Amino acid sequence: MTPACVALDRAGVQYVAHPYEHDPSAGSYGLEAAEVLGVDPDVVFKTLMAKLDSARLVVAIVPVSAMLHLKALAAVFDAKKATMADVVEAERTSGYVVGGISPFGQRRPQLTAIDESALSCETIFVSGGRRGLDLELAPADLVTLLGATVTALTR
Repeated sequence: MTPACVALDRAGVQYVAHPYEHDPSAGSYGLEAAEVLGVDPDVVFKTLMAKLDSARLVVAIVPVSAMLHLKALAAVFDAKKATMADVVEAERTSGYVVGGISPFGQRRPQLTAIDESALSCETIFVSGGRRGLDLELAPADLVTLLGATVTALTR
């Protein structure tokens, strides 16, 4: 049970946990999850932490098959610029290790934006709070629970 699972259980959100054996030599955590779970990479979403020019951290949730467009993320939060957060800061703020950062149950919840492509999926997969655990849920539940902004975030 991770803090992400606890948060979803407390909120009464239905989800399916998909544990798998994580390969430490895998190059991309999200693509590894898609391959091992046998699902399209377009339905597996990565949770990224970025820093706005105001020094505020925010969360971006995008498909593992795409790249985050940092200018689009900055615009969502009325900032001029966004950069990827430092690994140590992302881990300390979220309470999770990189490759296992879940959008749920973070130590300090952040403003969140999710790529609009999620809404075209029946379910999506996000990290469950550790490497080797993905959670499958309805994208609308993710948006509602996190109060996330839905917009175009990829290029």
